[in-house]
Amino acid sequence: MSGRFLEASAPHTAKSSTASEGIVEWGAVPEKIGGGSHTSGFLIHKGEDGSEAGIWICTPGEWRCHVERDEFCHFLEGRCTYTHESGDIIEVEADTTAFFPAGWKGTCRVHETVRKAYMIR
Repeated sequence: MSGRFLEASAPHTAKSSTASEGIVEWGAVPEKIGGGSHTSGFLIHKGEDGSEAGIWICTPGEWRCHVERDEFCHFLEGRCTYTHESGDIIEVEADTTAFFPAGWKGTCRVHETVRKAYMIR
C-alpha cells in the first residue's frame, strides 16, 4: 500500500507524508495576494455534517484566509507563515501542529510546498 486512503472501521492512510497515489487537484487558492498557489490532496473522511479529514498540499504563494469552521492540522512538510489580522505571526515548518478556531482571519504565505493532515469540524 503506497499511502492511499484505506477503508476500515477507522478510515486512515499509510505514509501520509509521502503518499502520491489518489491525490486529486483541488485548484487555485481563492483570495490570492501573490504567487500562484494551487492545492491538491485527498479526503480520508467526509461527514454528513460537513466535517472532513484529509491530506492537503499547497504550492508557494500568498492569500487571505478566513477560517469558517474549527480546523486542527499537523504539518508534515514544507514551510509557511500565517499572520493573524492582529499581527500575531505563526511560523510553520514540518512537525508543527496548529488549531485555527472558527473566525480566524489573516494571511497565509507558503514559502515551500506544504503538506498537512487536517480535520475541519
